[in-house]
Amino acid sequence: MAIDIGQFVQTFFEESLEGLDIMEAGLLALPPGAADLEQINTIFRAAHSIKGGSGTFGFKEVTDFTHVMETLLDKMREGQLAVTGEAVNSLLESVDCLREMLMAVRQNTDIDNARVGDLQGRLTQLLERKGAASGTADATGHRGPVASQPLPPAGGWLIGFRPHLDLMHRGNDPVRIFRELAALGDLTVRPDFSRLPRLAEMQPEDCYLAWELELRGDAGHEAVTEVFAWVEDDCDLSIEALVETIVPPATGKTAAEEPGQGELLLERRGGDRRKSDRRGSGAAADGGSIRVGIDKVDAVINLVGELVTTQSMLSALGVDFDMDRIDKLHEALDQLDRNTRDLQEHVMRIRMLPVSSVFSRFPRMVHDISEKLGKRVELQISGEQTEIDKTVIEKIGDPLIHLVRNSLDHGIEPPGERGTKPQTGIITLNAYHKSGSIFIEVGDDGRGLDRDALRRKGLDSGLLRPGEEYSDEQIHELIFHPGLSTAKQISDVSGRGVGMDVVRRNIQDVGGNIQIASQPGRGSMITICLPLTLAILDGQLVSVGQDCYIIPLLSIVESVQIRAEAINRMAGKCEVLRFRGQHLPILRLYELFGAEDAVTDLEKGLLVVVEADGRQVGLFVDDLQGQQQVSIKSLEKNFRRVSGVAGATILGDGRVGLILDISGLIRVNNAAM
Repeated sequence: MAIDIGQFVQTFFEESLEGLDIMEAGLLALPPGAADLEQINTIFRAAHSIKGGSGTFGFKEVTDFTHVMETLLDKMREGQLAVTGEAVNSLLESVDCLREMLMAVRQNTDIDNARVGDLQGRLTQLLERKGAASGTADATGHRGPVASQPLPPAGGWLIGFRPHLDLMHRGNDPVRIFRELAALGDLTVRPDFSRLPRLAEMQPEDCYLAWELELRGDAGHEAVTEVFAWVEDDCDLSIEALVETIVPPATGKTAAEEPGQGELLLERRGGDRRKSDRRGSGAAADGGSIRVGIDKVDAVINLVGELVTTQSMLSALGVDFDMDRIDKLHEALDQLDRNTRDLQEHVMRIRMLPVSSVFSRFPRMVHDISEKLGKRVELQISGEQTEIDKTVIEKIGDPLIHLVRNSLDHGIEPPGERGTKPQTGIITLNAYHKSGSIFIEVGDDGRGLDRDALRRKGLDSGLLRPGEEYSDEQIHELIFHPGLSTAKQISDVSGRGVGMDVVRRNIQDVGGNIQIASQPGRGSMITICLPLTLAILDGQLVSVGQDCYIIPLLSIVESVQIRAEAINRMAGKCEVLRFRGQHLPILRLYELFGAEDAVTDLEKGLLVVVEADGRQVGLFVDDLQGQQQVSIKSLEKNFRRVSGVAGATILGDGRVGLILDISGLIRVNNAAM
């Protein structure tokens, strides 16, 4: 039965893109000069895996390009080619190019052949420079293992290839190996069926066959062993020089001549796979996927088992139920509640991914931009294993990119302007859990925000009033105003006064907030607070007239009862409460949302003090109803965007409850003042 390998194409793309990330990280960590063999081997294995996979699926352009990269890396690890800044930069550009090629193949679009040809030519030039100097390297005592490898024999090689049973469990394919060998010369394949069990005992994923391979040509020992590099731990392998006198007579048919065996294996080398394979990869790309640890899946399965047991208990109680069994019913319902909550938490864990998937893009970006700006910058990353919801991760990538670019362009000073500080600037990325939220910090030890320049810009633009005193926090908030920039000149990195307002808006769209702390000459720290997930929210239910609203628990400071003598009115419009040494604005929700039959007397209701974006406001409500986890439904998709409302949910009694957007409510209150 033929196996359609097209079903594995999506996995190939996912693993190849992960391999490119590994290559990029390895190249960035590769110091010019002395070769770090462990690092180079890691990069080489990733390139070799991509080359082998692309060859299996017939993506010839990807295979050819990766082969040149692989050859260059191989010469580096053998010591025949120096690790230079030029070579590393060329390989980094090649990683970018290879990523573009994979995406083009995945989406069935054209590959940029001009870019591929240019990079391939540059890599070839580096290899040719190696060729001019390799003779002297060997003469001076090049690395022993390479020098001791046998030279190509006149006839070729006799290869004994005996795979372990589980070779194919790891995604390895003997057919691919034969195809690569056939590209080195004239290959004859003779199978060994001695381990083949009876049909009833066969496992379709086990490899029972072994092969004797005869490769004729001028391929070197190194080229032959390279073909088996990826399976060397999963097989018994012998490679011997082929001697003409031991070649068996040409009587009888070899396996390569018999239909359905060697000949059919070899005739598939080269060329593109079927178009249906490529269409399959493009369709699969539309879906997206998550890799989930088996422990998370096992936990969900166990909880489903407990849920089934609880359901059986409730079904049994429902048969001939009487009031004598009410205690057992309450016990079963409590157990059902626990199981449901546990199941919900474990299912949410499946969507949690380490924030390293976002952080991993920054070493390359810092490397490229710092070189372009002529600055020496070191990126320090911590907390990259902190987990966050996949949806949140997808939305914070662009804001973080903008913040890091700002630190590179505006924060870190050029060498010579850093005074007594180290000439290499530091940018830090840190993620951690705290109080049920995720915090991400982007900091630098650069010049910090220029408070005087920001104040002048604020006065010129009318955002600040002359003669009034403003705190550092209020001055720093100005950078989030659209069009405001203190950059002395516009560059292609930043400086046009756009972006920070978008950063704040994107973070607020996922229920987060952003704060800035800065000291002149010592640097800045921008802290982003994000919810763990966008699907489930811990909320406080409040009643306003006949309606019910949900306030996110993380935004609530406290709830207080109001005394009339503590209320003041500013300019005849805004009500404020004298509260803990400050004046707290009061926002009457029934006025904002037009609720009927609501409590209007401040002394008869409650004030819920909430905080967002470093500001506090008091929400006037009728009463508190209790805390509850709610499932967030998009209001914008089903209705339209409403200021001050983050979404909606279905309550236990079937009513729709609106989830309040505290940042939006504070903006509404500020606009009314």
